[in-house]
Formats: sequence, C-alpha cells, structure tokens
Amino acid sequence: MNKFEHREFKDRIFEQFARIGKALSSPRRLEILDLLAQAERTVEEIARETAMPVASVSQHLQVLKAARMVEARREGLYAHYRLADEGVFRAWQVVRGLGEARLAEVDRVVETYLEDRGAMEAVDAGALMERLAERSVVVLDVRPEKEYRAGHVPGALSVPVSSLEAVLHVLPRDREIVAYCRGPYCVFSDEAVRVLGARGYRTSRLTEGFPEWRAAGFPTEAGGEKCPEGEISKA
Repeated sequence: MNKFEHREFKDRIFEQFARIGKALSSPRRLEILDLLAQAERTVEEIARETAMPVASVSQHLQVLKAARMVEARREGLYAHYRLADEGVFRAWQVVRGLGEARLAEVDRVVETYLEDRGAMEAVDAGALMERLAERSVVVLDVRPEKEYRAGHVPGALSVPVSSLEAVLHVLPRDREIVAYCRGPYCVFSDEAVRVLGARGYRTSRLTEGFPEWRAAGFPTEAGGEKCPEGEISKA
C-alpha cells in the first residue's frame, strides 16, 4: 500500500463508520431506537408513540435503515420495523452512558422532570434476579401489552400502567411488588410505584428496563397475555 492508497483507505473506512454516527445524531432517531428495543412497530405506531408526523418517522427510519441499524418486514400493507440486532441497542446504551457520564445537562433534565424518583425504593437487575429465585416478589411489567408479548422478565405479570387501578384488588399485600418498564428514562414504573405506594403496597421500581435486562444476559420469556383482573396469573 503506497502513501496515496493509505490515505484513501483511511478516508473511506472512517467515512463508513461515520454513517453510524450520522444515524445516531438525531434525538428523534435515538427515541425511535429506544422504542424499537421494546418490540417491532409500524411507522404509524411509532408516529403515535413519538408524537411525530408519519412522514417524519418514515424519513428517520430510512436513515436508520441505510445505516443498517433497523430492518423491516412487510405484512399486508404495512412495514414492521425492528432493530437489526442487539448490537444496535448496545450502541445506543454506549451513547446514553457517555452522555450520562460527560454531560451535566443530563442530570439537570432528570432532576427537573423526575424530581420525586429519589424518594422511591429501587432495585437493580441482579437484586431482582435473586428475589425471583427466592420467590419473594411479584413482578409487574407495566409497559403496553404488545411489548410484554415480545419479551419480558420470567414470571412477570402484564399490567400496563393504564390498567393498574383495575387489578389492585388482586395484588398481594404480603409480598414486595417490583415494577419495570422500558428503561431508565421511562416513567411508567415511577407512576406504578406512586399508585401502589399510595394504596399501602410495599413496592419498588427496577432501575433498568427490559432491554437492559435482556442485554445483560438475564433470562427472558415471550408471549403471554395481559393479567386478568380477577386473578394473579399469566396466561
């Protein structure tokens, strides 16, 4: 390799790596990746979740697809998008962790909008795994049911936070209840802990979300149904 070829090689190889950086450079695309880490979705579903116009979502997905970060499958008239593989989620985790470590603004935003989180009891994934082995907790997956069906913590009950009030009467009061949701910046579990705590339940939130649980190599299950209002059991 001569000097000219060496320079050309460096320019071209780093240009390819920069495609990933460009795909991650939009806050909206990061939000889409975070959402797709839960379950695959259509353009229309992503638009509803992110409050973006369908056309904007489509444009962002095309950028992510061009960088090989998402894939799509067609079913009838709709394209269903998913993360290309677990490496994409790990890349988002690295970006998020770097921001948490280097940007003081991240802490300020969290303190502003999640100011009551510090008063909530919390457990990490390792501690929850130990309690599951001891059968000392009831675990609630408070994400939407579609995300639960795509994958969840073994033994967790699907109780979307919007349905929590309807099943309070069947939740045991003699066991700790741990709620988890999409990730560290999802507030579904915070809301569930507030509701349960106000009713006198012993409750805590999982510090991580389901994608972090899965990425850490902890066991998972898929399928199942929403927890019925009359009994504590997973279909």
